[in-house]
Amino acid sequence: MEITTERLILRPLGPKYLATYNEYAMSLENARYMCFLPVEDEKESLEFLKAAEEEWSKPAPKYYEFAVIHNGVHIGGISVHMEYGKPVLGWIINRKYQGQGFAYESAKAVMDYFAANLGIRYFCAYCDTRNTASFKLMEKLGMKRVHESAGRKNRASSEEASEYKYEIEMP
Repeated sequence: MEITTERLILRPLGPKYLATYNEYAMSLENARYMCFLPVEDEKESLEFLKAAEEEWSKPAPKYYEFAVIHNGVHIGGISVHMEYGKPVLGWIINRKYQGQGFAYESAKAVMDYFAANLGIRYFCAYCDTRNTASFKLMEKLGMKRVHESAGRKNRASSEEASEYKYEIEMP
C-alpha cells in the first residue's frame, strides 16, 4: 500500500528507515508527549521496524505504520492501529519538518484512503492535553474532542498526564 499526496509519499515503514526513524524516535524533544517514544536505543528501533514490516505482510494487519516521505527524505511516521476493532490514528514528524503541514497532509491522506478503499470512516486519536499542536491538528482534520481523562503515562516522563480523545465519522 502506498499513498501519495501533492507533496508526500506514504510507504510501509520498515528497517530500511532505521537511521531516519532514529532521528525523531530517539529524540526526547521530538517525542516528549508520546506514550511509546522515545526509543531507548537502536536495537529497540530495529525490533519495532521489523515488526512493522512483518505486520504489513499479513492479510489483515492489526496496525499500519507508514513512513512519511517528502522530496525523497523520510521525515516522520503516521499509523493506524486497530483498538477494539476501531482505527486509532497517530503521527510524529521530525522537528526539522514540523510546522509545514506535513502531519495534516499525511493524516488526511490516510483517512481518505482508508475511507475510499477499506470502507473505514470512523477514526479516533489521542494526545497529551499539553500537546497543543496535536489537538489543533485533530480539530483541523474535523475531529471532535469527546473525552478527557487522567492517567496518561508518557514514556519520557515519570509523572502522569491528562489525555484528550478526539473522534470523527467521515461521510
